[in-house]
Amino acid sequence: MSAIETRSLTKQFGSLTAVDCLDLDIDRGEIYGFLGPNGAGKSTTINILLDLTRPSAGEARVLGHDCQTESEEIREQIGVLPEGFDLYGRLTGRQHLTFAIKAKGADDTIDRLLTQVGLNDADADRTVDGYSKGMRQRLALGMAMAGDPEVLVLDEPSSGLDPTGIQQVQEIVKQEAERGTAVFFSSHILGEVEAVCDRVGILNHGELVAEGSIDELRQQITGADKLILSLDDVPAEAVESVSTLGGIAGVEQVDSQLLIDCFDPRAKVRAIDAVTSLGATVVDIRVKDRSLSDVFTAMTTVEDDSGA
Repeated sequence: MSAIETRSLTKQFGSLTAVDCLDLDIDRGEIYGFLGPNGAGKSTTINILLDLTRPSAGEARVLGHDCQTESEEIREQIGVLPEGFDLYGRLTGRQHLTFAIKAKGADDTIDRLLTQVGLNDADADRTVDGYSKGMRQRLALGMAMAGDPEVLVLDEPSSGLDPTGIQQVQEIVKQEAERGTAVFFSSHILGEVEAVCDRVGILNHGELVAEGSIDELRQQITGADKLILSLDDVPAEAVESVSTLGGIAGVEQVDSQLLIDCFDPRAKVRAIDAVTSLGATVVDIRVKDRSLSDVFTAMTTVEDDSGA
């Protein structure tokens, strides 16, 4: 049984199709990154999973339960950190966590949740109106994790966090997945998604335009990896010689380095052999692979926020 499953899921708002025949299968213990530009349909998809909006067609299931007819059973087994969440400024962090534990009917401890999200007892006893944005984000994540949910839906979980906080969220997400929790992870921080996600789905105009591991997605786009060769001395004919090789898109010399765009992985070896045959000594080799940002740019057209 998939942790999250959708089949031909569609949502229309008048003439606008916010989600278009979306098929997802997310396993238990999997960290699934859900990406797309503003208006792509990410929030609408999440709202359907949480029964905050109803689909126009198709179906969505969480832990085997229908999201529309069995939403109460789903809420008992999942944790949610929504984007733009609101907390009660006059209540303490401890009161918020107590509420979350009771709402879940969970056998959980406030101390465990505080430790997991990096808040201490002094923080917990302060009212939330004195919290920084990052502290609010940590508290909301702690509330989502109450009761050890089987599915975590995290929408921009690192918003407002400093680099240390972001790293801590990544560790929490990995630990939750290791114990079997499915993590549905939506974020605009592509480096964060690249660091933690097992698979990524990219949504554009409501359609799933790409899905797979980071390596699989890299292979779906055309473009060049950059080979950076540091040489003891760059031969005068090196740029011209390497440029004529098969699989090379371009060569640039910057001081004692050659920056070589390779659209064929085998061209990297050919380029190294070419410069060494000219008498140069390669003192350092680096390769800048296509990043998730490159994949995202290739697969999407960024639009203004349409509210989808």
